[in-house]
Amino acid sequence: MIRLLIVLGLLLVVSSDLKAQRRNFDASLAEPYRGIVTSDGIPKGLFKIESTGVSTEPVMNAAIKFLDSLTPEQRETTLFPADDLEWRKWANQHFYKRQGFSFQQMTDTQRDVAFDLLKASLSAKGLRTSKDIMKLNGTLAELAGDFEEYGEWLYHITIMGEPSGTKPWGWQLDGHHLVINYFILGDQVVMSPVFMGSEPVEAKAGKFKGTIVMQEEQNAGLAFVQTLTEQQLDTAVLSRQKPGTNNLTEAFRDNVDLDYAGICASKFTTEQQKQFLSLVGKYVGNMREGHAKVKMSEVESHLSETYFAWIGDIQEDSVFYYRIHSPVILIEFDHQRRIAPRRGRQATRDHIHSVVRTPNGNDYGKDLLRQHYEDHPHDHKK
Repeated sequence: MIRLLIVLGLLLVVSSDLKAQRRNFDASLAEPYRGIVTSDGIPKGLFKIESTGVSTEPVMNAAIKFLDSLTPEQRETTLFPADDLEWRKWANQHFYKRQGFSFQQMTDTQRDVAFDLLKASLSAKGLRTSKDIMKLNGTLAELAGDFEEYGEWLYHITIMGEPSGTKPWGWQLDGHHLVINYFILGDQVVMSPVFMGSEPVEAKAGKFKGTIVMQEEQNAGLAFVQTLTEQQLDTAVLSRQKPGTNNLTEAFRDNVDLDYAGICASKFTTEQQKQFLSLVGKYVGNMREGHAKVKMSEVESHLSETYFAWIGDIQEDSVFYYRIHSPVILIEFDHQRRIAPRRGRQATRDHIHSVVRTPNGNDYGKDLLRQHYEDHPHDHKK
């Protein structure tokens, strides 16, 4: 009887926590979008509508093919306006209601064309990582014995706007440990926010045994910080102590005041700058090669304004957090506390979260979209 009362008490606490989280999420969505900014405010003219010379036609064609595979009812739940608030409703947690069309509901043919959309948009690495995260969510379901909360196919796709070669549109993939927002205007692409992670990071048994993710991002980050001199480390390391969670810009954190911290890349040697950009490329390289090159060129042009911050030790087996922050990109990598199948208090290498954002108001391509509507006024949502 006592044990039953304890279980019921824990369920009530969890239910109360979930309700509080939903209220916080809804409150966040009620705020007008501003973006992640420093105390200096948003620089003017940071993002421009201009041709990249890299075609987005394959993405458009794949999206049209995906939409054509849907029934009218499925299309109704999947297609949203290009400026819809739905962009901002992504969540790592499965309890928050997802929109769009789920891989769980798709026929085999529909899954194929859905993956074709990802293939047209992402690099081989990005596609492989996405599929492996989905598989590891299946492994988590096996470990936790919970196929309602976790599973390989519990991921939803939404299309924002009608796929077009000239008008703004995009797509979103939304699920546990995998969220991709992909905005297109002409031949420009903004792929952010992107949330990638996993728990576990490796399937040691079960259906997907051998699947492993996020090791490049983890190992490259550690290898880079180990190149820093003691003097550089004194500036870069915010704390040698690593608490359970440090990420600042996950779901429903679209409007964050975040000043630069750590060491500026201008203080790196030429070789360190090269290795640092390679680390950034681990994340940007999830885009198709052409658009990744465009983004990396943008990152390099702001290298002297880019900062690297670290929390945790720098030993081979350390758990840690690092942040790369510039006017045009924000990357966070974090070893997190264990959540499932059992909770833990300490950060572990077996639970990773990473976030990639475009600061200064251009997540979801918002700044490009604003400029487009200024040049092409029409009725649309704010």
